[in-house]
Amino acid sequence: MTILLSLLGLYIAICLSFYFFQHLAFFRPEKLSTAFQYKYPFPFEELDFDMEDGGRINAIYFKVPNSLGVVFYLKGNSKSIKGWGKFAKDFVSNGYDFFMMDYRGFGKSRGKRSQTKVFNDAQFIYKWLAQSYPENKIVLYGRSWGSGIAARIASWNKPRLLILDSPYFSFFYNVNRYLFFVPLRWLLRYDIRTDQYLKVTACPIHIVHGTKDRLISFAQSEKLKALHPDKVTLHAIEHGRHNNLPEFPEFFEILYNILYIKPEPRQGDESHGNHA
Repeated sequence: MTILLSLLGLYIAICLSFYFFQHLAFFRPEKLSTAFQYKYPFPFEELDFDMEDGGRINAIYFKVPNSLGVVFYLKGNSKSIKGWGKFAKDFVSNGYDFFMMDYRGFGKSRGKRSQTKVFNDAQFIYKWLAQSYPENKIVLYGRSWGSGIAARIASWNKPRLLILDSPYFSFFYNVNRYLFFVPLRWLLRYDIRTDQYLKVTACPIHIVHGTKDRLISFAQSEKLKALHPDKVTLHAIEHGRHNNLPEFPEFFEILYNILYIKPEPRQGDESHGNHA
């Protein structure tokens, strides 16, 4: 009986520790002073958005001449846009403007973070972008943890495309792979049901995932594809892992093919064929 009570006490302690400190396991933010200056090899603008509840969202915004639209990039759960901003080149080189924000508690962004607040902040930014771009020129791109956020925002709006890079079936599903012995339905503060959000997402969905991803298994993208076969195109990168997809040339080929927009023929450019 003593052993059983000790084990029960240990189990309860584990559950309570997880509930109160799960943010330490899920997030690895890099905090920056407001005086920090971003440096990138191409022009950009730094923006701050003051939220109604007192939070502040810091972001970077890259523009190109005659852009095809804008990519709203929802980053992963580590560091800050200081380092993540390097991915802008993959999109500006394809003719798109590029926008990336830091979640609360990351970089220069301030305020208490929660699932609802992250969703609301991203939705606020989406609506801000929609003042400058028609929705058919907005592409949502979610990487790793940000994939579920991008899916949520896509479900609320009508962007041209949703691209999910190494996504989870749901955040709950992925965490449950490791903590199946914990009552996650009562303890987990972030469930992020990507699988459900895609049900009401109207735009085409492209998933890019490495087949050797150990952090978020490739099988989860296969499950999303199987659940929504008419909406989802799955692009497998053979032998790709979670953090090395840009090392594969096919990653950029896939990205180019997804983002490419065939120019509309100008009046008078139609071919009239050859005459004998």
